[in-house]
Amino acid sequence: MINVYDILETIRMIQDECLDIRTITMGISLLDCIDSDIDVACKKVYEKITRCAKNLVKIGEDIEKEYGIPIINKRISVTPIAIISAACGCSPVKFAVAMDKAAEAVGVNLIGGYSALVQKGFSAGDRELIESIPEALACTNRVCSSVNIGSTKTGINLDACKIMGRIVKEAAEKTVDNNCFGAAKLVVFCNAVEDNPFMAGAFHGVGEPDCIINVGVSGPGVVRAALAKYPDADINEICNIIKKTSYKITRVGQLVGVTASERLGVPFGIVDLSLAPTPAVGDSVAHILEEIGLEQCGTHGTTATLALLNDAVKKGGVMACSSIGGLSGAFIPVSEDAGMIDAAKSGCLLIEKLEAMTAVCSVGLDMIVVPGDIPNDTISAIIADEAAIGMVNNKTTAVRIIPAIGKQEGEELDWGGLFGCGPVMKINYKSASKFINRGGQIPAPLHSLKN
Repeated sequence: MINVYDILETIRMIQDECLDIRTITMGISLLDCIDSDIDVACKKVYEKITRCAKNLVKIGEDIEKEYGIPIINKRISVTPIAIISAACGCSPVKFAVAMDKAAEAVGVNLIGGYSALVQKGFSAGDRELIESIPEALACTNRVCSSVNIGSTKTGINLDACKIMGRIVKEAAEKTVDNNCFGAAKLVVFCNAVEDNPFMAGAFHGVGEPDCIINVGVSGPGVVRAALAKYPDADINEICNIIKKTSYKITRVGQLVGVTASERLGVPFGIVDLSLAPTPAVGDSVAHILEEIGLEQCGTHGTTATLALLNDAVKKGGVMACSSIGGLSGAFIPVSEDAGMIDAAKSGCLLIEKLEAMTAVCSVGLDMIVVPGDIPNDTISAIIADEAAIGMVNNKTTAVRIIPAIGKQEGEELDWGGLFGCGPVMKINYKSASKFINRGGQIPAPLHSLKN
């Protein structure tokens, strides 16, 4: 039975507390587009994307109008291009161009899947794709890229870590005229998932259906507003408030996902119930932690409060949806969260503290701006550290780090919109080069032997 109070509460969440659907993402398999002729394969890629996603934006806008629920982004993810390009034996940049043109043709905001999975080594096509990432991101507007360099089952590919340190730096250098934005569209994963609807790390896994709809919700502002009503609640009550609020947020995501699935005629996949912040006032994960009792995000107690938040979000959301997946937790992207930006600028939030926080939340060191003179091997070591957290804890972790070419600590990069602005954060310049250059494979932990 429809409850009038619930309807009014949802309207208030949307109007006053920044509740939105962050993205509906259509996953499209490109396995049937493989061809030894790269031009033929690219033509197939363009045609399949535009055919499958031709109504995605329109139907998303129709749902927005019908239910009054903002859907901020409409996106596409595709099969990792390294798999598709392996048959061609040449630079896969043409695939990035075809993806970009297809995304523009159907009107989506971003398209992910310019990706390679190299957690245990490089197969045909992987090295070519990785080496082409800086050029591909520089010559396209909507294409996002990701590389998975480790997993709990396989360990960490240290050779891939080394390469990715250089690739991240080159992606920033090639887009220096655009605030180094190429690096903001590149994610390095450990334990990457196949059904992630969020960019820049989304790709369509080989185990997924031919075409599918996944939804990513938001709602940090809603959680903070709910907690503000109970300033004297104890921790158990705080957990229950977050769980109840997460349930309501996720129900909205389920509604949008099922409706979009029915109207597009493709299967409904998952709701990713992550709390995804924005630079907008009142839509910050950091501010939730401060509402719980921290003077500022980054101080002692931050990891504990974030663990509490992440756990309660999952427990509340999982009961509200037929299928939960993706990354599902609390995101802490520095440049995309107003509270994180303030904490980083004040010096309260450091990269080392962020690394500790990633052990208990989704998804990793995200949208962090560092000085432009950061050595490649230092980037590689940051990637290896974060991958180790993911590998040992059997969770997805990632690094999206942006070297601000020509800038130093205390300056900032400003992209506007959802990407926000990032203060250049302090790094440790002591070298890890000898470790990174040893190469090889960091072995999987003992608890990976579960069969």
